[in-house]
Amino acid sequence: MKSFKLLVMGMTVLFSACGDGKGDYDASGIFETTEVIVSAKGNGEIMQLNAEEGLEVTANQPLGYIDTTQLSLKRQQLVATLSATDSKRLNKSRQLASQRKQIENLTNEQRRFEALVKANAATQKQLDDINYQLGVLEKQLAATAEQIGNSNSSLSGQSSSILAQIAQIDDQIKNCIINSPIEGTILTKYAEQGEYATPGRALFKVGNIKEMKLRAYIGADQLTTITLGQKVKVYADLGESDRKEFEGTVSWISDEAEFTPKTIQTRSERSNLVYAIKITVKNDKTIKRGMYGDIKF
Repeated sequence: MKSFKLLVMGMTVLFSACGDGKGDYDASGIFETTEVIVSAKGNGEIMQLNAEEGLEVTANQPLGYIDTTQLSLKRQQLVATLSATDSKRLNKSRQLASQRKQIENLTNEQRRFEALVKANAATQKQLDDINYQLGVLEKQLAATAEQIGNSNSSLSGQSSSILAQIAQIDDQIKNCIINSPIEGTILTKYAEQGEYATPGRALFKVGNIKEMKLRAYIGADQLTTITLGQKVKVYADLGESDRKEFEGTVSWISDEAEFTPKTIQTRSERSNLVYAIKITVKNDKTIKRGMYGDIKF
């Protein structure tokens, strides 16, 4: 990348020197494109990869997938475990219905004996025994309710953990789908169907060749004459004396100066500084990566 950068800088200075006094162009450079190397996110055999060089793709378009058999089996196992866990959950109302019915019956009996005691038709001891039994049943009810609550809470925690694992598996399965993150053209293919993929392994390179960027270098005296968003004329070098004109937009200006390459400068000129700029150009498929281009401000 460093040598390529020096080449562009050298070419700019050299072309500027050759064109001095003729006003043919203000700067020259090489066309680049935004490139993304798409890497595998999952482990496994590449079952399908439709990413042939030159193929135009859209963003997030599925181009293949990595084997997900083991992940699918793991997911099925987790779903079964989740179902078994949920089946252990206790219905609190149903579990406590019997004890509540006993308390209800004993409460009615308590009221009846209170009336009998007042009428001297029953003894106080009989009423005390009923009160005692009622107290025991109420404590048992509270203990059972707490036990059921703790059990269900523990099961809820287990279910949440299993659901999180299922979500992880789903994410891993999703990552096994191979797609392009940007709209563009497949530039280079690095893997084939049937090969084994590991996370981080490069699968293909995609570039946005519909919008090219001409990277060039200008002198400090030219820096004051251009601004971001400025429209300029760009000429693509098609070979020999043939050139095609495009409208370009200044999309980036470096805020840091760089030394010109010493290989093409005399000792007295090595202190000269240049600034990198990028001109964005809509491509009609004429411009190719690495093609030379000229700029007129």
